[in-house]
Amino acid sequence: MKTAVFVVDKDNPDKESLAQAAQILAGGGLVAFPTETVYGLGANGLDEKASGGIYRAKGRPSDNPLILHIAEKSALNNLVTEITPSAKALIDKYWPGPLTVVLPRAQVIPDIITGGLDTVAVRMPDSVVARELIRMAGVPIAAPSANTSGRPSPTTAQMVIDDLNGKIDAVIDAGPCDVGVESTVIDCTTVVPTLLRPGGITLEMLTDTLGAVDLDKALLTKDAIPRSPGMKYTHYAPEAPMALIEGQPDKVVRELKRQVEQALAENKAVGAIAAQESVAVLPAEVKAAVYGPRGCVEQIAANLYSSLRYFDNHQVDIIFAEGICEDGLGLAVMNRMRKAAGHRIIKV
Repeated sequence: MKTAVFVVDKDNPDKESLAQAAQILAGGGLVAFPTETVYGLGANGLDEKASGGIYRAKGRPSDNPLILHIAEKSALNNLVTEITPSAKALIDKYWPGPLTVVLPRAQVIPDIITGGLDTVAVRMPDSVVARELIRMAGVPIAAPSANTSGRPSPTTAQMVIDDLNGKIDAVIDAGPCDVGVESTVIDCTTVVPTLLRPGGITLEMLTDTLGAVDLDKALLTKDAIPRSPGMKYTHYAPEAPMALIEGQPDKVVRELKRQVEQALAENKAVGAIAAQESVAVLPAEVKAAVYGPRGCVEQIAANLYSSLRYFDNHQVDIIFAEGICEDGLGLAVMNRMRKAAGHRIIKV
């Protein structure tokens, strides 16, 4: 299969290119497209066979649910049997945007989308390209991140091509994504809404809107089974083993430097993922991916997956990563970094 690439402007996309991509989707094909969070791998969300192609292309376990993407709020009515008060409050405030709500599924939803659950996850992206593509396709689009399962999610079209070239029909290239981590997923079927996956709509924003919000057990312990799409299996991992250093910022930097120097003394090729201020104090022989200035959590989130993928082309024996504060978007960043590290954590 030859993967076509359609290059479009993210704010004023070429309609002809999107129409070609929409036709592929309507015909049961696979198209990777940008959202404000990451690039998604799209298929007709009401076509079981087409959606099954997503699992095959990604090598994704079939019990891992998919998120349906819609272009209009009104489209949600056909996909769920109830819009709970908590969901309505969130939708009114944060759609379009990086927020996925989990609600009771309608019968029209194929089982392959829900992973056998009686709920479905739906979001309305903020990306102009994504919404226009969905409108043109005329169906809700099922779309997990457009990467090989387990790999860091793609925030550029080139990352998609690196993983899926020849496995999917087309990629829409509209430049880098703004947020850089996947959408927030919140279960609105529980008495107290439950945060399943942190993302661009932060826990603080959710509690400001709803009052009480519970955290899924999988966010609190590595031993619990996640209930969110894209969270059930090892994910985001670079090719080399990675250890994440957590704690007070000054102690984290000292421990990062100590761990790096010790690994170098053992004749290991060492990588680091860290703030630019921290990289400046590391030995010159360290292969370092700078995720941004310390404290600039939006920039760190936007650069996180490209930092993890940096080591695809810079081979090392071990990677040490600098953790950040979990306030705001930092909760989503640390959630992804812990999974990338396989929960190999050094606490200081």
